[in-house]
Amino acid sequence: MRSMNSKNFRNPALIKKIVNNIHQLADKPVNIMEVCGTHTMAIAQYGIRELLPPSIKLISGPGCPVCVTPAEIIDEIIEISLKTDTIIASFGDMIRVPGSRTTLEKMRSEGSDVRIIYSPLELLGLARDNPGKNIVFAGIGFETTSPLAAAVVTRAKKENIKNLFIVPAFKTVPPALRLIADNRSLRLNAFLLPGHVSVIIGSYPYEFLSKEFGLTGVISGFEPVDILYSIYLILKQIKTNRPKIEIQYSRTIKPEGNTKAQKLLDEVFEKSASEWRAIGNIPGSGLIFRKDYNAFSSRSKFNIKINKPKEPKNCLCGKILMGLKTPEECPLFGKQCTPQKAIGPCMVSSEGTCAAYYKYI
Repeated sequence: MRSMNSKNFRNPALIKKIVNNIHQLADKPVNIMEVCGTHTMAIAQYGIRELLPPSIKLISGPGCPVCVTPAEIIDEIIEISLKTDTIIASFGDMIRVPGSRTTLEKMRSEGSDVRIIYSPLELLGLARDNPGKNIVFAGIGFETTSPLAAAVVTRAKKENIKNLFIVPAFKTVPPALRLIADNRSLRLNAFLLPGHVSVIIGSYPYEFLSKEFGLTGVISGFEPVDILYSIYLILKQIKTNRPKIEIQYSRTIKPEGNTKAQKLLDEVFEKSASEWRAIGNIPGSGLIFRKDYNAFSSRSKFNIKINKPKEPKNCLCGKILMGLKTPEECPLFGKQCTPQKAIGPCMVSSEGTCAAYYKYI
C-alpha cells in the first residue's frame, strides 16, 4: 500500500478485490469502532457499510472534538464574547454548537466579535493587529490541533504578546479509547484508529489496546481503499488471533509519530482529567497549561464560573458518541434535530455521526 499511486485510492477494480477478500475472511461477527470523525464521514459518504458482509458491524465513536466539548465550555466562551474588548476566534463548526442557551453564531449576529479562523497560527496576526483587544481562542480539538496552539503560545511568549488567550479545552484520544475498551457491553473486537491524530502521537500510545484488552487496531487513511484495506488487515489479525496495532496509513504515519510536536506539547501543556460532553470525566484526557505558560490561559484573565447544564431532553448524543446507540435510534434525529436546527452537537459538526447519517444514510 505504501507505493500506491494516489489516483488508485478510489479505483473500482481494486476496491472490488479488497471487498472480495474481506468477504472471504468474514466467517464470524466482528464489531469495529472508528474513532475519527473524518472516518465516520468517509464511511457514510462512500457507502462502505453497504460493501461489507452483514457479520461486520462498523460502530462510530467519539472522534468529533466539537461534539465532545461540554456545553459549559461553550457557555464560558459565550460569556467572554459579551466583553466589548474581546475578539473570539474559533473554528467554523464550533460557532454553531449549542451551549445551554445559545450559540456563538447567535452571539455574533447580536454584535459580539466572533471570527472564524482555519488555523491557530492566525492568532498571532490577530493579536498583533488588535493591540487594544483580548484575542481569545476556543481551544477545541484533539492532538491534531493542540501542537499548533502550543507553537503559537511559545511564539507569543518570545514576542511578549500579552493580549492572546486560549480556552484550555483540548482533549487526547487514547484515554477515551481505554474507557471504551473497558466497556464490555460494546463487545468490540477492533478499532479503526485515527489518521490525523496518529500523525502526531504515532502508534505506540495505542498498544495497550492489544496488550491489555486483546483488541486489534489499525491506523487508517481516509480514502475508500484505505478504509477497506484496514478492515481487511483487522480481519487477518482476528483470523490468526494475534492482536496488535498496525499502520495502514504508512505513507504519512511513523510508529514514533512527530516527536518534535510531542516535545512542544509537553513543554506547554500537562495532562489532566477532562469532561467529555454527555460521556463524563475521563482521567488524563485533557490538557492544561503548565505554570510557565499559564498566563495564556483564558482562565488566568477571566474569572467566569459556569454551572454544568443538563443535556437536551431526549438527545442521545452521549450514547451515540460511545457507540451504544445509532442516530436512527434517537427520537429527535431528522425530526426536531436537523443540520438546520441542531439540538445535539453530533448534528452540528461536519464530523458528527448524526450529521454523517443525515447527509448520506
